[in-house]
Amino acid sequence: MTESARTTTATASGKVILCGEHAVVYGHPAIAVPVQQVRATATVTAGPPGAGCVLRALDLGREIRLAEAPEDDPLALILRLALAELGLAQEPDWTVTVHSQIPMASGLGSGAAVSTALVRALFRHAGRAPEPATVSRLVFRTEELHHGTPSGIDNTVIAYERPVWFVRGQPPETFTPAQPFTLAIADSGIPSPTRETVGDVRRAWQADPTRYEALFQAIGQVVVAARRALETGDMAELGRLFRRNQALLRELGVSSEPLERLVAAAEEAGALGAKLSGGGRGGNVIALVTPETEEAVGQALRRAGACQVIVTRYRPSTANG
Repeated sequence: MTESARTTTATASGKVILCGEHAVVYGHPAIAVPVQQVRATATVTAGPPGAGCVLRALDLGREIRLAEAPEDDPLALILRLALAELGLAQEPDWTVTVHSQIPMASGLGSGAAVSTALVRALFRHAGRAPEPATVSRLVFRTEELHHGTPSGIDNTVIAYERPVWFVRGQPPETFTPAQPFTLAIADSGIPSPTRETVGDVRRAWQADPTRYEALFQAIGQVVVAARRALETGDMAELGRLFRRNQALLRELGVSSEPLERLVAAAEEAGALGAKLSGGGRGGNVIALVTPETEEAVGQALRRAGACQVIVTRYRPSTANG
């Protein structure tokens, strides 16, 4: 196949945080898992000679030449970082097209997934196999633009596409739950202002460090117990820990009436536990369900205002897109 006819495509999954959000920014652990049902895709093809690198973001209706893109454009940044990592000093005549099934600003990691797919596609088009650690490191730079002071969990779990035990500043640790489990992920339809909520929590912590350190510590203890429940297959205990984590997030001030309504609806319909996932105030609620309760919980979430419910069944996999 000639260079002009060659097309390279790569994908990346979404993600949800099972437990530990916000506290993870302050050095406590968090657990996140990939959501394979929704993915971002990047495709690289040869462009016209002399055109340079052109980026097409289908979902945003954007087409930009890399040479003309501002420094603070997240898509241009990840493109530049990946090309520099590949050692391509001269900008190649490539057209890079990105598309995502993942709702933006919902807590499912849309930005990190698009960036991950883009890095994977560029590396493969250059004949290289990207290591997950390299992908994660590059994507984290764009997460800083999206979120201000990100924990690093989104880029990590999406780059590895495995359940991840994450502590900021430490190497990520993948692990395997003892049995499959199912989550109903309810999109509130309200954008999750992660940068805003992270900033609000930081200001509250600065104003009252004793109170907030105690909340972060309690969330960290929930995460430790949640990993133990996953590794022993104790789904009833995991559901109880979801409820405890949600109560602590409520105390942090990152829940909201629409999210509380979804949590209550899921639990009343038989979910083992439910909680917000991600930055909060908008975005998603995750509910731990069984095969017997999955349908009833999904219906209850829609009645309670969810604009979309994704059911994801976690099964161990090490494959990357």
